[in-house]
Amino acid sequence: MKLKLAIIFGILIWFLTHFITSLFNPIFNNNLPYVNILLPIILIIITAFFGILYIRNIYENEVIEGIIAGIVFIIIYAILDSIFFFIPNARLIFPYYHLNITSMAIITLLVTTFLGYLAQMKIDLK
Repeated sequence: MKLKLAIIFGILIWFLTHFITSLFNPIFNNNLPYVNILLPIILIIITAFFGILYIRNIYENEVIEGIIAGIVFIIIYAILDSIFFFIPNARLIFPYYHLNITSMAIITLLVTTFLGYLAQMKIDLK
C-alpha cells in the first residue's frame, strides 16, 4: 500500500472534482435544472484516471489494493468536504449532501475495485 500516493491522489481527486464541477455547473444547471449528472460523471473520469495511475505500479493483490485505495479516496474526500464546507458554515451546503456522499463512495469503490480487477488480468492483444 502506497499510503502517501493514495492520499495525494485523494486530495487531487477532491480538488479537481470540485473545481471542474464549479466550472461546468452553470451550464448544466441552466439547461438541465432538475438533473445533477455532472458530479458523478466528473467523479468517474477523475477517479478512473488517478486510479489507473495508482494501480499501474502494483503487481500483486491488485483488487485488494484497489479497494484500499478507494477507501482512502473516500476518507480524504469526506475529510476535505468537512474541512472546507461544513466547519466554516456549520450547515449543509447541498440539500441532498447525504445522497451525494453515498453515491460518491459507491462510485469510487466500484471504479477502484474494477481497476484492480482489470490490473490482475493477463490481456494479450494480438
